[in-house]
Amino acid sequence: MTSLEMECENCQCNSVNAERQNAILYTILSQNDHAGACYNLAQYRCLCENRRTVCLKTPHLTCQAASNVLVKTISFVKNLPSFQLLPQEDQLLLLESCWAPLFILGLAQEMVSFEVTETLAPSMLKRILLDGQSCSRSPEYGKTQPTLAGVQRLQCCLNKFWSLDLSQKEYAYLKGAILFNPDVQGLRASLYIESLQQEAQKALRELLMPLHPEDPGRFARILLTASTLKSISPALISDLFFRSVIGNADIVELVMEMLYMQ
Repeated sequence: MTSLEMECENCQCNSVNAERQNAILYTILSQNDHAGACYNLAQYRCLCENRRTVCLKTPHLTCQAASNVLVKTISFVKNLPSFQLLPQEDQLLLLESCWAPLFILGLAQEMVSFEVTETLAPSMLKRILLDGQSCSRSPEYGKTQPTLAGVQRLQCCLNKFWSLDLSQKEYAYLKGAILFNPDVQGLRASLYIESLQQEAQKALRELLMPLHPEDPGRFARILLTASTLKSISPALISDLFFRSVIGNADIVELVMEMLYMQ
């Protein structure tokens, strides 16, 4: 059992739910197997961070800042001559794989901070009234929302990058090292892409020598911090910063369109 599972198992919400076993509303819901499949009471009442859903506190300001970062991110990729030389299939695979990590680096580079507030769960009565609807047809239950745990991971990642105080060139070389990932499945020019990644890492290492001669471990710390980007789900980025703007559109498809937009 993971520490997260142990935390949820010991959460106060479990004892709260146990006390509700004999509640009238709980009995009504329990009598319907379909409702039991759709409504997880612990999900709506749980105090665990990985179950509590949140939204942006100032969506208009934050979404605008996030959109600007995304535009700059795609512009950075488009303006790399080495990226333009790759087969189009490889360009799409690389961007699909790394648009979210590059975007997070952009948030860090642009010093975009944000706050979230917990979203209100639908009332018990409302869920009972919706019982006759199919979960797949109900838009309220078809949406995914960012969790507090996911947002805290993102903010922790940003704080780590801010503590490094990277220069503009350091960000640029790090983005190149992340973009040119030879481990992405289906690449046609994986060997060439691997060489591009090595060039970006070498350029970053050589940049650090004169800038931080007193800190020989800085290169390793930067790469270690960059590895935390993998823990941030692209779905979290999409739902938190862009869902209110793009609706049900696929963020990856929009990113691809931006890549080839004149």
